[in-house]
Amino acid sequence: MQFIDVENVTFRYEEDTEGGNNLNVLDNICLSVKKGEFLALLGHNGSGKSTLAKMFNGLHIPDSGRVVVCGMDTTDEEHILDIRKKVGLVLQNPDNQLVASIVEEDVAFGPENLGILPNEIRKRVDSALKAVDMYEYRKHAPHKLSGGQKQRVAIAGIIAMEPECIVLDEPTAMLDPQGRKEVMDTVVKLNKEKNITVILITHYMDEAALADRLVVMDGGKILTEGKPRDIFGKVELLKKHGLDVPQSTELAYRLKSAGVNITSYPLNPSECADAIEKVLAQKSTAKR
Repeated sequence: MQFIDVENVTFRYEEDTEGGNNLNVLDNICLSVKKGEFLALLGHNGSGKSTLAKMFNGLHIPDSGRVVVCGMDTTDEEHILDIRKKVGLVLQNPDNQLVASIVEEDVAFGPENLGILPNEIRKRVDSALKAVDMYEYRKHAPHKLSGGQKQRVAIAGIIAMEPECIVLDEPTAMLDPQGRKEVMDTVVKLNKEKNITVILITHYMDEAALADRLVVMDGGKILTEGKPRDIFGKVELLKKHGLDVPQSTELAYRLKSAGVNITSYPLNPSECADAIEKVLAQKSTAKR
């Protein structure tokens, strides 16, 4: 089942009169996102990925083409509130989404604006905080939390509105490694256990490797798409367009370039260790 359909979408920002820049930020984009899918959008700065993400809940409207969410066109003003109930957006800086002085009040803010009854809000807040492992912090002040904890509270605020899809625009860009791990563990859990559709924009390729499918953008167009193992196997193509690969993939690529017989590119340290162990075992067998 297709949850989001992007059909021949073109978009440009208003003309910059000083610089005369009026190029298409999105150029005839076609993309479908399945219900329950974990999709990662990749691309260097200016490739159009963040603009595309804002199309998914109607923050941007196409100049041509259309975006359809669960059968609803984002250009239809009658449906825009329903679309935004289905597609929640988590920003890069969690401080931009935290509005209350107590964690549970912050998480309740979204459902309150939707007119949800108090008893139901209480259930949603508790459930959302438990889903991101922040329930024990429900009485804490958000500004006293770590960066990773703040981002999980921001995600809980979206979850409490019960969207079917969460779009995360570089949610770990401002976090330390531990905070990044906390947020990504939460994202994977929501996708796998609650079947929430996840669209992740990230510059961290190790995070992208967790997705079901990757879409690589460049110059407002889709350069390539496919499963992480297939896309990250195109190391030279990605490097040509200014993108990295997971560290484990990079190590295997360099070893292979140096003549080491590695047959496939690993996506994580465990796979990398197995690949190297296999090579060593082959050399040991050959010496006998």
